[in-house]
Amino acid sequence: MTTFKPLHTSDIDTIVPMMQEFYAIDNYPIDIAISKALFLEFLENPHLGRAWLIYSDDEIVGYVILTFVFSFEYKGTIAFLDELYISGKARGKGIGKKALDFIHQEAITLSLKIIYLEVEGHNEIAQKLYLSKDFAIHNRKLMKLTVKNSLV
Repeated sequence: MTTFKPLHTSDIDTIVPMMQEFYAIDNYPIDIAISKALFLEFLENPHLGRAWLIYSDDEIVGYVILTFVFSFEYKGTIAFLDELYISGKARGKGIGKKALDFIHQEAITLSLKIIYLEVEGHNEIAQKLYLSKDFAIHNRKLMKLTVKNSLV
């Protein structure tokens, strides 16, 4: 049985090692101290979003994080599915589908207008999962600006 429990500050030491495993898949850098501090800030400010630990048969097998943004275009609060991680031993068991169903229900409860996400181009399994749960490829290009302290 898959269940979802809201993340609490007492869970930070549990979730950060999973985050390290997740980031290692694509060699993303992670600073443990910064990640812990960010979780504290995130959990102390519910307007920033929500996070849950994912349990399968009472064992933690992953986590999911939704972050919030206010959008005039979408007439209210939207979310970014910032992270969905399922441990290697729990993949392929339908837990990702259950997580997306859970997120969909939470989005309704939270009156979210839309959920965005990004997925690595090489991660075809995740892409198929998202498409099977009614996510669509967006016709816009996602761009980013890394903010620097000076404009020199």
